[in-house]
Amino acid sequence: MHLAQFLCHGPTYHSLAMWRHPRTAAAGYEWTTPELYQHIAQVCERGKFDMVFFADLNYISDTYTGSMAPAIRHATQAPEHDPIPLLGFMAAVTSRIGLGATFSISHAHPFYAARLWATLDHLTRGRAAWNVVTTLNHNQSANYGEDLRPSDERYERAHEFIQVCRKLWESWEPDAVVTDRAAGVFADPAKVHRIEFEGRFFKSRGPLNVIRSPQHGPAILQAGTSPRGRSFATRYADAIFAIQPNLAGAKAYYDDIKSGTVNEGRPHDACKILFGIQPILGESEARAREKQEEHNALVPLEGGLAILSGHLDFDLAKLSLDELMAQRTEPQLQRMQTRYRTLTGELLTVREVAQRHGQSVGLLQMVGTPAQVADQMEAYFDAVGGDGFMLSPIYSPGAVEEFVDLVVPELQRRGRLRREYTGTTQRDHLMQED
Repeated sequence: MHLAQFLCHGPTYHSLAMWRHPRTAAAGYEWTTPELYQHIAQVCERGKFDMVFFADLNYISDTYTGSMAPAIRHATQAPEHDPIPLLGFMAAVTSRIGLGATFSISHAHPFYAARLWATLDHLTRGRAAWNVVTTLNHNQSANYGEDLRPSDERYERAHEFIQVCRKLWESWEPDAVVTDRAAGVFADPAKVHRIEFEGRFFKSRGPLNVIRSPQHGPAILQAGTSPRGRSFATRYADAIFAIQPNLAGAKAYYDDIKSGTVNEGRPHDACKILFGIQPILGESEARAREKQEEHNALVPLEGGLAILSGHLDFDLAKLSLDELMAQRTEPQLQRMQTRYRTLTGELLTVREVAQRHGQSVGLLQMVGTPAQVADQMEAYFDAVGGDGFMLSPIYSPGAVEEFVDLVVPELQRRGRLRREYTGTTQRDHLMQED
């Protein structure tokens, strides 16, 4: 199994209860300080994880009720500080674990992104991973003084963006730097090239003023679920983060991505799929269930409505809380109902869907003793076909520590998780199969 740890540079992740959970408060770390994330990276490296991964947003949502107040009141993905500077802090105290972060391409130029990520790949010694996203919410576009582009245009622009980045990352040949001090030649000019790119959306003369990085650019991550998003992922991504709580849905998604990857002329295993889960551990199953109930009860309904409205870009205040989500005809509401029906087997009201969204954003809560959670992970992994999991905690950093100390040894005993790293780069970890 390939394991990654989900993070945000903020007080909440998938769980809106995390910031107020007693075990988060008692941990002694502030979410604003780099020491917390350095500690988590070191713990996950001890657990032989492929990577730690930061999600990111560039807005505070006002979709619910037309006001920012609910999002701010309940820390529903607000605030979120920029995670990129943390990668350097974490790289300084680790040597093997991959370091990934989200960076939206919707309001940036490829030259800046290519320069940034090539530099990060150098600073991390080849452990950088870039989660490529486009803007999905009108609030983010508004922060940059723009209107939200149509989905098709966003992905056409994304394809071109990555093409420019790749050309810039390749603009220095691997042996361009010669460092011949006796002759006074640092680099061979014949091996540094302009790219002279001109497309529909971007122009770039090049070359990049960063030498070729250890991975020739970072590993590429994606989270595409729409047909255009899946197409983008199968062409470029080294790994995908997916939320699929239903085994049949996860299997169908897995098979679709793998076949799409092959159709793009890439190996079947070139793109790993990491399914999101929320482990909740206890010394007994009863205690684990108690911890689940304690956590879920801390999630405020208004916060759940705010985060769900933001993700849908649809104001749920327009609906009755007791209305069945399935009765709505809006496509985004239908998709969300489908996600949560797979968890419960029942048609859910707007209230119920929002409450569950605030608990885990649809991630499957795997609850039990360490052995029972390992059983659940194995069953999911085997039913789907691979490749691994993105773990999201209910409190931080304690839930991360518990998983590494209790579940990782169980998975290693079963031969399901590496005992040692065999490579040095992020792509090495993702390609390791034994």
